Amino acid sequence: MKIVERSWSAADRDALVAGGIHPVLARVYAGRSIKNRNDLEYDSARLHPPSLLKGTAEAAALLADAIASNKRLLIVADYDADGATACAVGLRALRAFGANVDYLVPDRFKLGYGLSPELVNLAAERKPDLLITVDNGIASVEGVARAAELGIATLITDHHLPGAALPAAACIVNPNQPGCVFPSKALAGVGVMFYVMLSLRAELRRRNSLNRDVNMGALTDLVALGTVADVVPLDANNRNLVSQGLKRLRAGRGQPGIAALLRAAGRDPAQASSFDLGFVAGPRLNAAGRLADMSLGIECLTTDDEARAANLAQQLDRMNQERKKIESSMLETAMGETEKLRDQNRSVFFVPDWHEGVVGIVAARLKDRLHRPVICFARAAANGQLKGSGRSVAGLHLRDCLDLVAKREPDLIVRFGGHAMAAGLTIAEADYARFAEAFERAQEEMLPAAARQRVVETDGALEPAQRTLELARLIEAQIWGQGFPQPLFCDTFAVESQRVVGDKHLKLILAKDGRRIEAMRFGALDPLPAQVRAAYRLGVNDFNGLKTVQLNVEHFE
Repeated sequence: MKIVERSWSAADRDALVAGGIHPVLARVYAGRSIKNRNDLEYDSARLHPPSLLKGTAEAAALLADAIASNKRLLIVADYDADGATACAVGLRALRAFGANVDYLVPDRFKLGYGLSPELVNLAAERKPDLLITVDNGIASVEGVARAAELGIATLITDHHLPGAALPAAACIVNPNQPGCVFPSKALAGVGVMFYVMLSLRAELRRRNSLNRDVNMGALTDLVALGTVADVVPLDANNRNLVSQGLKRLRAGRGQPGIAALLRAAGRDPAQASSFDLGFVAGPRLNAAGRLADMSLGIECLTTDDEARAANLAQQLDRMNQERKKIESSMLETAMGETEKLRDQNRSVFFVPDWHEGVVGIVAARLKDRLHRPVICFARAAANGQLKGSGRSVAGLHLRDCLDLVAKREPDLIVRFGGHAMAAGLTIAEADYARFAEAFERAQEEMLPAAARQRVVETDGALEPAQRTLELARLIEAQIWGQGFPQPLFCDTFAVESQRVVGDKHLKLILAKDGRRIEAMRFGALDPLPAQVRAAYRLGVNDFNGLKTVQLNVEHFE
């Protein structure tokens, strides 16, 4: 591992300081290509207009006609936080617009991902006139064809990369489809649905069909949660959406379900941060889709009853605890396998009793520890098949790598899809060894040499006088996430003491220039040397109501 300092423009930093930005934050933002304070002004007027997102006008007309005719609408959701929040945005907005709408979530263990023909057959029992996919559908060529056979129209809202052929849907809204000029290709599935609902409101106003004004800003906390939890890059438009949602949560005007999820974890919604969305609320919501049925999560997000929201959030919290136990056991097994085969640079893993819903998290943990792309498989409910989930490192586009494997061996992968950094796939169990060999070969070819060494980018050192509770809180209040990382600082310290706390963390006392500093190293027990160059975040330690600043050490040389 190599710790380096991120480069930044002194002119940009000075311009930000002149605009009233804290000097440390000014340096941090300059390192993220922010040039002036205007780039950090977040309000709804600065969002990209829906008219730029291909298909929104057509989708709005389709939905407005359906509402006018009292047609039955059925949202086909996905089983992760992005899909759940997108479904909740659709349900809340469409119901406010007077639509006859319900939702359906596929059982991931029986039907898998996306609008499959089998899922369409199940949906048809509800007798819908229009299926609306959220966070899925762009690859559902067969499913859309099956719906057409049954006389059911389909509206696709998705953000995943399309395949060679697009489904023959009545309308497709996806910033990554051919011909779409929407500037933010990083829009999450919930963001796409939010834009469709914005366009629909405008269309209903144009038709004088809006019985009451609907405040779309009231849905931005759902958009913020799905956007951060799905780990899409936080470009300016996505940061703006997240900012709008956090403002609502902090003002006490968020959805009861999101506030309840935060409270179940002991977090105060009035102090909600992007960290809380990604690492507190998001995992609890995802737990339902990983271990049971995401309907539980969607109900939590759509209820207006605070007592019911609290009850559902407690159920989700218990599921998340169970998920952690399963994940820990799976990771321990995988690391044991890695130790046995450490000289093989292994990237593909399968253990027969692994839980299908948790392999994605285990792949992410292994990727972080091994610093290479990882795919983990579990047995699917369908006999004879394995379902895999992969995570990649910077420098390897995971979906493109799977595409290369599929082109070289057309009969090997049953189906696949995803993004640069995360993807999912299905193979026959009998083909596991063949897939592992083909994937290892493809990623060996595609992964640049420069990406093989783990490099940790930091924002440089902090002066002792800058390591303050005030700065820690200021940093916590900003918008951070994928592609716009929370500040990570680095410096050299003497390690005066270290002890294990809570069975899996290290409590540290570090020293620098005659000052002693409290620090933590979470989730790691490997001891630090007497002198260490550490990459750390400024954290807030809340003990018995007393808040103090501490350093959270993430990496060290």
